[in-house]
Amino acid sequence: MRVLIADDHELLRDALAAFLQHAGISTEAASDLPDALARVGRSGPFDLILLDLAMPGMNGLEGLQQAVAANRGQPVALISGAARPETARQALALGAAGVLEKTLSAGDLVAAVRLMAKGGIWAQEAGERAGPARPPQSLTPREMQVLQGFCTGQSNREIAAELAISEPTVKLHARTLCRKLGAANRTQAAMIAREAGLF
Repeated sequence: MRVLIADDHELLRDALAAFLQHAGISTEAASDLPDALARVGRSGPFDLILLDLAMPGMNGLEGLQQAVAANRGQPVALISGAARPETARQALALGAAGVLEKTLSAGDLVAAVRLMAKGGIWAQEAGERAGPARPPQSLTPREMQVLQGFCTGQSNREIAAELAISEPTVKLHARTLCRKLGAANRTQAAMIAREAGLF
């Protein structure tokens, strides 16, 4: 996974990059919108772009629209010190994959990045704990049920019995949802789900 972090504050860029790199996520950095767009132009779309709402070149949400177009269908999200709920709603309506506050914990940041890179939407209301606006769009209802079983510590047999399906079917759903979430196994999938506030 390749993530571009665009922010004019070097200390914040470095901190975000350190959190993501510690989680095995490759990052690049840009200091303003023109720099970010140039990097996308040189290396092609990133799996996710994180844009500081207030950095040079953004011109409000106009910069978001430019980045969404430049990243050719791959997700773009905003990061902000204090985005108003109305601004967040407008950003999502314009195609943002999420709006992240700079006060997010490292765990929530990593969960948000993984969620958005897989096609999910992350939103945060002022004063509330961050969490996904809805489950990852690519997970089916059945996969969500299996994932919930993982989060509650159920075995494949217990999940199969509860959902009235076979164990091999549970294993099939497990492989698929782990791939979609970028998880190596069911334990990591459960951790991602918990960090994202899905259950």
